[in-house]
Amino acid sequence: MTRLHQSLATIPNRYAFIDSIDKSANEFDHFALMLVDIVRFSDVTTSLGIRVADRFLLEVANRIILLFDDGAYFGRISGDVFGIVFPNITQTQDLQDHFDYLVEHFKTPLHLDNHAFIADFNVGAVCGATSSFDLTAFVSRAEAALKLAKENKYQNFHIISMADKAETGHNLALKADLKRALLENELELYYQPQIDLQTLKIVGAECLLRWNHPTEGVLFPGPLIEAAESYNMMNELAYWTFEQAFINMIRMDRQGMNVSLSVNISPTQLYDSKLIPTLQFLRDKYNLSLSRFELELTEDVALSNSLLVKKQLSELSSLGVNIAVDDFGKGYSNLAYIRALEIHSLKVDKTFVMELTTNNVNKAIIQAAMMIGEAKQCEVIAEGIETIEQLHILRDIGIKVGQGYLFSRALPLQGFIQLAASDIIVGDSPLRRKLI
Repeated sequence: MTRLHQSLATIPNRYAFIDSIDKSANEFDHFALMLVDIVRFSDVTTSLGIRVADRFLLEVANRIILLFDDGAYFGRISGDVFGIVFPNITQTQDLQDHFDYLVEHFKTPLHLDNHAFIADFNVGAVCGATSSFDLTAFVSRAEAALKLAKENKYQNFHIISMADKAETGHNLALKADLKRALLENELELYYQPQIDLQTLKIVGAECLLRWNHPTEGVLFPGPLIEAAESYNMMNELAYWTFEQAFINMIRMDRQGMNVSLSVNISPTQLYDSKLIPTLQFLRDKYNLSLSRFELELTEDVALSNSLLVKKQLSELSSLGVNIAVDDFGKGYSNLAYIRALEIHSLKVDKTFVMELTTNNVNKAIIQAAMMIGEAKQCEVIAEGIETIEQLHILRDIGIKVGQGYLFSRALPLQGFIQLAASDIIVGDSPLRRKLI
């Protein structure tokens, strides 16, 4: 039977709750810990006083207990931070589902006397096996995950696995290194070719950021972007990326290449008033048409209801900048907004392409994307092409442009130029004859 609390005092405190974590480690092979922080709850205390705030806090606690009444352990870590232990959790997706369930439930306001409060949360989670269990390290990981969730303006949830390398000190080092990286030219753009699926000619490339770290080697964007977000350097990083794309397009032109370049853009840039002036400055400085560049937005950003985002996208289109919706179909597609949005291309998420031969629904989804593309007169690009069979199916559907490891991984500039100049894809090579 679910035990609801009549007072905050009866909720297990930090020390009692940590004992519950230790107990779970002895009882289960796997389990997970989720730390739930109520966003801006101090505003409630300031506005309504401690007594009303505590009553709201108790209501939040009891609602969470009711939501996860499946053998989970519950406790209060600190003032407005609660902890939940989930036995036998092995998949991070399960934790994501719990987070989504929590957020969805609390969209309904809490009412108390004449006051209403909508609770929002920052949540950090850790999961792992209990073999060689270290209680201190486990709790520290969860607290580190919560810190990262708080620092991220666009995703209030962060998961760390005990199987991962410890990242707390490591990330701090990366953050400190990022400023130096920008000064010492350690950053580099790689280019993944975009291919005309009929002729197999390179028609463009997606620019992907890499970090040539002096001790860590080549780093992928994840830790780099995480460090940039923590240092509030996303705009600086983005504008470096834009300028490198302009500089390298000139180098490609000198080699006789006539390609377009796609650059990923984060939500931070769409809320930045300097975005439009910066692109205009680069256009004039390098004498390149903005129509040769495409900005890739993730679906959730492209479908934002923000008036500022809509204004920025409209101005970008008026300048000739092409707009692409990346990872199309991966999120919750707002087709009404897709209808109104002026876009140049839809990039079908690679998960649909990679499972194309094993799931007929994936083919139907790509065909639906093609119908939308034809109606909007925009291009549909397939990502993640890895096999010849996938290529042939996509051709039959009518997809004209794609990218993936079947053709090439992302390459540094010189490698990309050499690939375009070689006969690996565009010439009369055995690979090209096989693909055709």
